[in-house]
Amino acid sequence: MARTKQKPPPKKAVPGSSPSKSKPTTATRPAAQGTPSRRSQGQPALASPQRKKPRYRPGTVALREIRKYQKSTELLVRKLPFSRLVREISNMVAPEPFRWTAEALLALQEATEDFMVHLFEDCNLCAIHAKRVTIMPKDLQLARRIRGPVYGVSSY
Repeated sequence: MARTKQKPPPKKAVPGSSPSKSKPTTATRPAAQGTPSRRSQGQPALASPQRKKPRYRPGTVALREIRKYQKSTELLVRKLPFSRLVREISNMVAPEPFRWTAEALLALQEATEDFMVHLFEDCNLCAIHAKRVTIMPKDLQLARRIRGPVYGVSSY
């Protein structure tokens, strides 16, 4: 004889509720009329095995991302938002609109990203020196202070 799963006793109807809403009919569920399924035989149904993602220690993923982006050569900031920012700043400096070529914007973006990447590298070294993995504003201030005044790209 096949084993069957025990079902809890049917719930009593709450006064004021319609019987059609509280209890589904068997006509709406054709699977309930056929042969007993695997679930009713007591075996758990295995849908898709969900593997739990590994939980890394704090800072491990950040350091991995740093290594990944240091190896890559593509630009990190999107071109359109950067060009909008450049145009906005240039309009604040001089009221007449500047005309920018694509090559000029690209050169400016590469120089900006190079400066920022090296600044964040120094900032990360300051955080690691303080036995932390999270960079803080004080790390950024220390890195800028150690660097001294920036006169050109070669001063990092």
